Amino acid sequence: MVYQKLIHKPENTLHGRGRLGSTGRGESLEPAVSWPAPGSQLHFGAALSPDTIAGLFHQSAVGRPFALPKRQAVYGSLDDDRSIYLIERGQVKAVATSPGGKECLIGIYAAGEVFGELAIICAQRTEMVTTMTPVVLRRMNAATALDALSDTDSRDEFIRRLAHRLFEQQRLIIDLVTTDSEHRLAAILLYLGHKLGQREGSLLRIESRITQEELSGMVGTTRSRVGYFLKRFVQANMVARNGSSSLILHEPRIREFIACG
Repeated sequence: MVYQKLIHKPENTLHGRGRLGSTGRGESLEPAVSWPAPGSQLHFGAALSPDTIAGLFHQSAVGRPFALPKRQAVYGSLDDDRSIYLIERGQVKAVATSPGGKECLIGIYAAGEVFGELAIICAQRTEMVTTMTPVVLRRMNAATALDALSDTDSRDEFIRRLAHRLFEQQRLIIDLVTTDSEHRLAAILLYLGHKLGQREGSLLRIESRITQEELSGMVGTTRSRVGYFLKRFVQANMVARNGSSSLILHEPRIREFIACG
């Protein structure tokens, strides 16, 4: 049983409080197993910085930056919004709603990312995007977005980033169909750790507050099940909590757990 295997490793115990990257005895945490080099891991490309955005797009195509507070809607489902948005600071989440009223969290986007790109082919929004933190955004008209790319290399770079997004969503769909909810949660935590977290050795620290309800929307299960799985992950020393919001992920152990699924 993978949980039993992971739990009986006191020499690498994670502590939710205190200095990250060390055990209670002040020793550095080392990976429990050897994993592929970073280049072979699931990775969706570097973020688009404001300077990179300025280089990719003619200035006339990109609107002035504007700020929104936390929990503010950027646009709603069924809105007629033909814009692509560039995040300079903060995080947003995209939620789609089924005809029966069930919600599915389909993405979390952070500084340097683009969202709303379906406006290129669809006039009406199919999801609602709201801010998770105070944000600074730039808006660009979708009809002229691709034409506004400054040269062929910039166009190729932007299309590559959109292809990364499709690949990312494809992987999440495959996990949703082929794995149980506990292993899906582990995979999503690892995905969020790479997307939002800060690396410290074999650990990934997620400072952003992500609720169990938001995780349940990504996993496709109930909030209580997410809480139960997180408790098991903590007991297995795969996850630790640091305060009320920060999550610390032990990447090698989470990868080992996913591989054993």
